[in-house]
Amino acid sequence: MDPVYLDYAASTPIDPDVLDVMVDTYKNVIGNPSSIHSFGRQARKVIDDARHTIAKYIGARSREIVFTSGGTEGDNMAIIGAALANQKYGKHIITTKIEHHGVFRTCEYLENQGFDVDYLDVDRTGRISLDQLKEKLREDTILVTIMFGNNEVGTIQPIREIAHLLAGRRTLFHTDAVQAFGTVDMDVKDTPIDLLSMTGHKIGGPKGIGFLYIRDGVHIASFTHGGDQERKRRAGTQNVPAIAGLGKAVGLVADDLSDRIADCLKVRKTLLQTLDRSDVDYRINGNPEHFLPQILNLYFPGTHVETLLTKLDLEGVAVSSGSACTAGSVEPSHVLTAMFGEGAPETQSSIRISFGAGSTPENVAEAGTIIARSVRELTETGRAGERL
Repeated sequence: MDPVYLDYAASTPIDPDVLDVMVDTYKNVIGNPSSIHSFGRQARKVIDDARHTIAKYIGARSREIVFTSGGTEGDNMAIIGAALANQKYGKHIITTKIEHHGVFRTCEYLENQGFDVDYLDVDRTGRISLDQLKEKLREDTILVTIMFGNNEVGTIQPIREIAHLLAGRRTLFHTDAVQAFGTVDMDVKDTPIDLLSMTGHKIGGPKGIGFLYIRDGVHIASFTHGGDQERKRRAGTQNVPAIAGLGKAVGLVADDLSDRIADCLKVRKTLLQTLDRSDVDYRINGNPEHFLPQILNLYFPGTHVETLLTKLDLEGVAVSSGSACTAGSVEPSHVLTAMFGEGAPETQSSIRISFGAGSTPENVAEAGTIIARSVRELTETGRAGERL
């Protein structure tokens, strides 16, 4: 069989239309966008057009979009920038125990700089409690940073409720929307988010490019110093071809968001039906109502995640144990640990399956059959070993 890629949450293949736009830009747009001559103006127009497309999709103004190198830089810009710019009002920050490391480790860094960070618990489905958030809010809380949708289990947080809870306070609200962008409708007018970060390579765009939305009137400190690019919020000559590619990728999302969601739900259902017919023991990790359609995290009792991943890879099925940023780590998932507790079997026996443009009912069903067979073989081997 042909290999089946089911790790779209780690990275997606670049969309052919996006690649065409980037190649055309590399060939034909040679100027520096900060130059005032015609070549510079041509490059500037590419950036402006992409910025307009992105802003329109999330209900923002073009001037509120700042291009970055991706999700991690966007998270750092938002969190550190907001903390430094607003520390005169307080040094208290609230986040969760299941954030991506781009947020989690940035908050840990700020703790080492004298900031006070509270980490919210989640329930067994990966959702925070709004009541606990309310309890943790203080007069000196300057920032709440909570991810839109979790990259390991797919649970979507109550972002709209959080945003309206914080509206009218001095507290800024940042959300890491890296994993949710492209399969969740986002409107920063309806949901008053102050800061939102995303990256291109999760939606068929290029790697190394993303954006940070900064609501008008929100001040963040810059920690890159140089030219006046990006309205003095991020110095450095812009990556024009990558920005063009990102703009195209977001435009494609805007054109077929509902179809993307429907396709992911269809192949998700196919996989689960295949496992059900194969009669293997599994459970879904995540929230049954509030979830990203492209992510399916499954617990297979009696297996060991590294052994299962290796076996599946040899069989031509690419899945993961969670965040690609911790690939090769022998540490249990901090997300599953927060959900189920330290040492829980779910932290040792769960895999993440994620879908995208190349996922079809046929290849997903084939992958499901291989997953079921591999799980049966591993659990039977484990039971045989116990009897010896």
